[in-house]
Amino acid sequence: MAANSSPAILPTSSSQSASTAVDTQQSPSSSALRAFFSGISDTVRHGLSNRRAWSELCDRSSLAKPDSISEATGRIRKNYNYFRVNYLTVVTAVLVISLLTNPLSLIFLAGLLAAWLFLYLFRQPSDPPLTLFGRQFSDRETLVVLIVSTIVVIFLTSVGAVLVSALMVGVAIVCAHAAFRVPEDLFLDEQEPQAGLPASSLSSLVAPLSWLSPQ
Repeated sequence: MAANSSPAILPTSSSQSASTAVDTQQSPSSSALRAFFSGISDTVRHGLSNRRAWSELCDRSSLAKPDSISEATGRIRKNYNYFRVNYLTVVTAVLVISLLTNPLSLIFLAGLLAAWLFLYLFRQPSDPPLTLFGRQFSDRETLVVLIVSTIVVIFLTSVGAVLVSALMVGVAIVCAHAAFRVPEDLFLDEQEPQAGLPASSLSSLVAPLSWLSPQ
């Protein structure tokens, strides 16, 4: 009779429920991470779609020395409104090149950004407290540690000097180009295609953009 008895069935519900609980705990963080990078990607694509042609930005025939400081200031304001995305791209490129030529600063900055993302921004209320060296840290304590670490990294290492110098170089390049770029032809070319559009068409084109705001 013992030989004919059916083999015992091992319980598997506990392991399955445990794995389901782990997946449930991990899904909010992963979804927040995907939403974060998806938002960045959408913002970058939308911004790049509004950039002007680089050939128009680098047109040498439109360069002329301003006659006064007020004229240079007016050119900077008008050219920035027209080439805003291009100018921001130039400043970003200068910043990236500066960080790549200073790998230690890049490592510090990347580590600081990763700490903010994974230790504070992407943490869920249901996540267990952060534990380091046998001590638990609350969300407020974690925030204080991150703020102090940010101040130390930016002001007491080379990261701050690299960021400030790169931003100054990028802004100087943008201001120099905007001051010498004659903007009159830009706005004439921009207004010509819109001259024949009725007011209703213009309002229908502008209306979908009313919800946009800086992230």
